[in-house]
Amino acid sequence: MKNTILAKIFATKSGFSALALRVPIGITFIAHGAQKLFGAFGGYGLEGTGQWMASIGLEPGYTLAFLTGSAEFFGGIALLLGLLTRPAAAILAFTMAMAIFTVHITNGLFMANNGYEFALALLAVTVSLLFSGAGKLSIDSRLAARFVK
Repeated sequence: MKNTILAKIFATKSGFSALALRVPIGITFIAHGAQKLFGAFGGYGLEGTGQWMASIGLEPGYTLAFLTGSAEFFGGIALLLGLLTRPAAAILAFTMAMAIFTVHITNGLFMANNGYEFALALLAVTVSLLFSGAGKLSIDSRLAARFVK
């Protein structure tokens, strides 16, 4: 039972340090996803985000807005809870890589110019969580105990 796929997904050797990454980044992703999905926090919702995505050549805009917003919102919840952290981190890392290379890379590094520094920081954290797992204070660590016997 030790080598099941679920044991590998939930396993973590990380201590409490992953919690310091998961909580603020989870909250950040939840907020950004809520902007895209629901128009919360000054966001444009699916319609507006979809129109913007289409205007920069990302088609179909509405579908991509839904997928991006869902990845951020639900992935952020997963990170915050420490539930399915590795799969959520993988999806969020991919989402941030796409944001960097489709939207921000031509603007340079700095956020003041709509550059990629923020997305790069989020990418770094999600890749770190992909490698480390959720850490001790997480649902994943409790589930891992059930699968590793």
